[in-house]
Amino acid sequence: MSSLAKQNSIIADIDLAPEGRLKIEWAAAHMPVLNRIREQFEQDQPFKGLKVSVCLHLEAKTAYLAKVIQAGGAEVTITGSNPLSTQDDVCAALVEDGITVYAKYQPAPGELKALNIKALEAKPDLIIDDGGDLATILHGERPELLETIRGGAEETTTGIIKLRSLENEGTLKLPMVGVNDAFCKSLFDNRYGTGQSAWDGIMRTTNLIVAGKTVVVVGYGWCGKGMAMRARGLGANVIVTEIDPIKAVEAHMEGFRVMTMKEAAPLGDFFITVTGNKAVIAGEHFDVMKDGAILSNAGHFDVEVNKPDMEERSESIRTVRKNIEEYRFKDGRKIYLLAEGRLVNLGAADGHPAEIMDMTFALQALSLRYVNEHYQEIGNHMIKVPFELDEQVARYKLESMGIQIDELSDMQKKYLQSWNV
Repeated sequence: MSSLAKQNSIIADIDLAPEGRLKIEWAAAHMPVLNRIREQFEQDQPFKGLKVSVCLHLEAKTAYLAKVIQAGGAEVTITGSNPLSTQDDVCAALVEDGITVYAKYQPAPGELKALNIKALEAKPDLIIDDGGDLATILHGERPELLETIRGGAEETTTGIIKLRSLENEGTLKLPMVGVNDAFCKSLFDNRYGTGQSAWDGIMRTTNLIVAGKTVVVVGYGWCGKGMAMRARGLGANVIVTEIDPIKAVEAHMEGFRVMTMKEAAPLGDFFITVTGNKAVIAGEHFDVMKDGAILSNAGHFDVEVNKPDMEERSESIRTVRKNIEEYRFKDGRKIYLLAEGRLVNLGAADGHPAEIMDMTFALQALSLRYVNEHYQEIGNHMIKVPFELDEQVARYKLESMGIQIDELSDMQKKYLQSWNV
């Protein structure tokens, strides 16, 4: 298997494998829930004889998920979902372990999609997707590759939006589980994971202080909540912009200033977008930003900060530090964009902490098993993660931390189920 993976893979350098293996081992040591599921998979072999193609941010924690699926009997192929988040040493270690990899850090223009397509040309039975990248290819330019696929699981808000759009149009061609909507994903990964890892990327990239600065968080979903919470913890003055009146009230009640993006633009020192939408920071906002403002994004695609509008206003663009591009506007102001406007927590850091991804990737593994067992009854629909899987992951996590909780007595269950007691 290892020799076949080496023969088929497209990676940067196989000699980087030893360093990548150390990274994967470190992640695995801090992912007790996924380790427990690996033990189950090794015994039950739920994917025996099946092919699984994975498209995710290809770093150590993702690599360990691929190895857990492999331990369940699958022939695994993996590709990267972002040109800046792939770690070449991790790719090499996976190839050494018999997993076919189509991924490189900073591939040539157009190469990322070509590598994604290679993962689908492996004719998988199941897929794990991120941002709907594989689903877009399957439903757009390569529909013939749908023939072998039983179903899959989607990681992100952006991907779920795409899948729901396909389903609403009646054009979704495979069963998919929306992992992002599970409690053990959105409540922890999106909030605590993004909150920590995005600031990790911003701070290690800029080497600037956050305390005393004004931070503008664009969007107050679970990711935005985490970003705002961590910014306040770092000593920042936090402004939230929103389009949803309910979320805006929530942000206000949490003690953050809430205003329009146009009002916030001249005030911010740091901007972070977490909406999943396009051009949420655009020309009219750039026109009033202060000299030295720093922009970053934690949404899946590099479209939230409108780069064409920045380029139009610029007389020069240069890289002033790794992952920092300086846009010098014609009026002399300088605006800085981190990680090309791509996911700052993965493009400029190592992504979410291992303990957080432990729960998310446990959900991915269990959801993949679920869709394989139930794809015929699910049909061409997108479903939520069954609650029992969500609850199972939470219980495993508590057990791994040595925490016990109470259970209802029979009397209490009866009381809650009755109306006349």
